[in-house]
Amino acid sequence: MNFFISASLAFFVLSIYTAHYIVELHKTTKDSAERDFVSKTSLYVSIEEEEDVSYSPLQQDYYRDSCPSAERIIRKALKEIYKARPSIAPSLIRLLFHDCFIETSSEKEAPPNLSLKGLDVIAFIKSELENTCPGVVSCADTLALATKEAVSLAGGPKYSLRIGRKDSLVTFKDIAQRELPSPHATLSEILARFASRGFSPQETVSLLGAHSIGITHCTFFQDRLYNFSGTGKPDPELNTGFLQELKSKCPFSASASSPSPCPDTASAPSLPASDYHTNYGVMFSDQQLMASEETETWVRAYASDPLLFQRDFIKSMVKLSSYHVLTGPLGQVRTNCSKVLPLN
Repeated sequence: MNFFISASLAFFVLSIYTAHYIVELHKTTKDSAERDFVSKTSLYVSIEEEEDVSYSPLQQDYYRDSCPSAERIIRKALKEIYKARPSIAPSLIRLLFHDCFIETSSEKEAPPNLSLKGLDVIAFIKSELENTCPGVVSCADTLALATKEAVSLAGGPKYSLRIGRKDSLVTFKDIAQRELPSPHATLSEILARFASRGFSPQETVSLLGAHSIGITHCTFFQDRLYNFSGTGKPDPELNTGFLQELKSKCPFSASASSPSPCPDTASAPSLPASDYHTNYGVMFSDQQLMASEETETWVRAYASDPLLFQRDFIKSMVKLSSYHVLTGPLGQVRTNCSKVLPLN
C-alpha cells in the first residue's frame, strides 16, 4: 500500500510538520503556478552566468551535428506521456537523483532502487531516439533532458542544461545500496552523505524539495506510525490528526509494503504548486531539516521566498546532474539502458 502525497497539483513542496508549528505559504493551483513560474522571464534559470564552463566537456549544443532533433524528440514524447501520466514528473526527478548520486545509470536492481518508477518511460524515449539517431544519445543524457522537461511540465522553472554525458561501463549495485540516503536517516547522516558529493547544507535543503510530489511507500515511514525508534509508540513529533490519517492509509499489516497505489486517495493532503515547506512532512528524513539552526534557517528562507527556492532548486538540480559525469572514452552510449555494451 502506498500513501499518495500528490501528483499533478503539487510542485516544490517540502512539508515540515512538527508538534509545535507548521511553516506554510499561500496556496495556488497548478495553472496559477505555471503563470508564476513560466510567464516571468526572470524565472528562466540560467546557471552558466555563475559558472566557468569554458573547460566543461558538457555543452548545450552537444548533439547539434550528430542528432539535432534529440531534444525535440524527448520533449514531444514526454509531453504526450505527461498528459496521461502526470506522476511521471516526480518519478523522473527521483530517478535522476538515484542515477547521479551513485555516478551511474545501472543500479536498478539495488534495494533502494527497486521502487523506482519511470524506467519504462526512459526506455521508450531512448527507443525513439534510436530510431532517429542510433547509438548517439546516451541514456544518461536522455534521463537528464527528460527530467528537465518534467520539471517544466509540472509547473517548475525552465532551465538550460549542458549535455554530452556517457553511460557507465560497469554497474555499482553494492554502492547503490550503501550510498543512497535512507528515508530513516538523521540530519547528520543526510548532510554527511550530501557533503561527500560536494553539496552544502543549503543545497541539500533545496534538493530535498523534490520530496514534495509523488507516491511514497508506507514501509518508508511505517515505523513513525507504530514503532518509532523501537519504542512501540508513534513518533511524538507527528500531529495527532495527521497520525490518524496516515494510519488509515497505512494500517499495520503485511500489506503495508505492497507496491500497489493506495486505493483511497481522496482524503490525502492536497499539496499546492509553488509552495515549499508546507502542510505535512511524512518521512523522518524530511522532518529532520528542522533539527538544526542552519537547515531550519533555509527551510524558513525558502518558505518566505518561493522564487529563491525555485532558483536554488534548479541550481542544485543542474549541479546534481553534472556530478562526476562520464564523458568521451570514459563511458559508452548504450542502445539499451539496462544493459552495458560489451567492451571491445
